[in-house]
Amino acid sequence: MFRTFATGLAAAAALWAAPVSAQTIVDEWAKAQPPAPIELKSVKVDPKTTAFLVLDLVKQTCNAERRPRCLASLPKVEKFLAEARAHGMPVVHSIVAVATPADIAPQAAPKEGEPIVSSVANKFIRTDLDKILKDKGVTTLIVVGTTAQGAVLYTASEAAFLNYKVIVPVDGSSAETLYAEQVTAWTLANAPGVGPNTTMTRFDMIGF
Repeated sequence: MFRTFATGLAAAAALWAAPVSAQTIVDEWAKAQPPAPIELKSVKVDPKTTAFLVLDLVKQTCNAERRPRCLASLPKVEKFLAEARAHGMPVVHSIVAVATPADIAPQAAPKEGEPIVSSVANKFIRTDLDKILKDKGVTTLIVVGTTAQGAVLYTASEAAFLNYKVIVPVDGSSAETLYAEQVTAWTLANAPGVGPNTTMTRFDMIGF
């Protein structure tokens, strides 16, 4: 019996032992190949139960020096913002700690009565965002802003964990590099607990 037990332990140890040649991701960084592009899907929303979250589009984070891709996204954000308002969809804005509402880009400037929250990358942290949304009967969020790997990634992920349905238009999610936008899109589409509640799309694929 002891010999059988010892043999079993040895087999288990061999199973979990790392190969001698195994390296860290840093050691093998250049070998990592990007996966196939994620699938963008058309989606139809109910304006009564959907909110448009416009995150951190302020001069401190959305400018030609730091994130020209953010500036390039503003016309599309502005167009969809007008459509959302025309359909009566609730709109919520966020700003970074060093900004004020006056710093929000003119294309995304809030209208009177539209809430503004200020927080770290996850806009649910230390704000009443969840209460604002629940008070309005919101169950679905359209999330855009900058940076992709900051406010968009963490706010959208938290929303998914809170059982909101999440929609992320990739043409409204900007960062300083293509890689940052790519890894954000892939993570939102594939992360456990997030991917199943998240639809990746474009503005022109969202219907009312």
